[in-house]
Amino acid sequence: MSPGNTQQFKVAAIQMASGPNVAGNLSEARRLIAKAAEQGARLVVLPEFFAIMGMTDQDKVKVREQPGKGPIQAFLSEAARQHKIWLVGGSIPLAASAPNKVLNSCLVFDENGKQVARYDKMHLFNLELGNENYHEAKTIEPGDQVVVVDSPFGRIGLAICYDLRFPELFRAMENVDIIVLPSAFTETTGKMHWEVLVRARAVENLAYVIAAAQGGYHINGRETHGNSMIVDPWGRVLDRLPRGSGVVIAEMNPSYQASLRTSLPALTHRILYMAT
Repeated sequence: MSPGNTQQFKVAAIQMASGPNVAGNLSEARRLIAKAAEQGARLVVLPEFFAIMGMTDQDKVKVREQPGKGPIQAFLSEAARQHKIWLVGGSIPLAASAPNKVLNSCLVFDENGKQVARYDKMHLFNLELGNENYHEAKTIEPGDQVVVVDSPFGRIGLAICYDLRFPELFRAMENVDIIVLPSAFTETTGKMHWEVLVRARAVENLAYVIAAAQGGYHINGRETHGNSMIVDPWGRVLDRLPRGSGVVIAEMNPSYQASLRTSLPALTHRILYMAT
């Protein structure tokens, strides 16, 4: 955690089952953010594409926003300012260089409603398994930058959904205290891989992980795994929500994290390997 930060604080992951109506999704997000803030959360994380899960892949392209402009970004800024929280805006569709694509972007707002970080999802999901076919590269343009933001709560590393499968991304974040992971894992992959991967990233990095997921049946026929959770640096699940809309909340303890890193200094034992 950041130097001198020893105070415990509450964080929240919000779970939704978003649909194609942006206004309706924002209304649900507003309700859940308020609920998290009422419970004392100072850092709140929304799920991937919380504002739209369209009937077709092109639906998100139709509502994409220019950086710094648009109703979704205005909503996030206002919610952070209203509740005096740090808000991780899950992910939203931002304009890409190609007219038929978006950037899948995670935006972070401070307690004054100012955007302080942006991460564009780098790893694009591709699955062909039975009747399930996903090809994110058809409508999403990948990012190319690892993003870490300094906050009152420590160093926060940003990742989105499929990124979870690539541990080298998290190693590149260099000793983050908190990892946030907005997600929309499919039920097919999630029931086997989600929890073990989330907990592994926490253990490997001796970091807290706030994994905020889409969770349930969507109007477009898709089923997402849910199981939003907050995991501590020892790999312990502090709170979770299996399905449906709701708030997962837990307390983070910087002193406990520091003691673990002293007792098990694995982060200082890293060796950079190169194959010959």
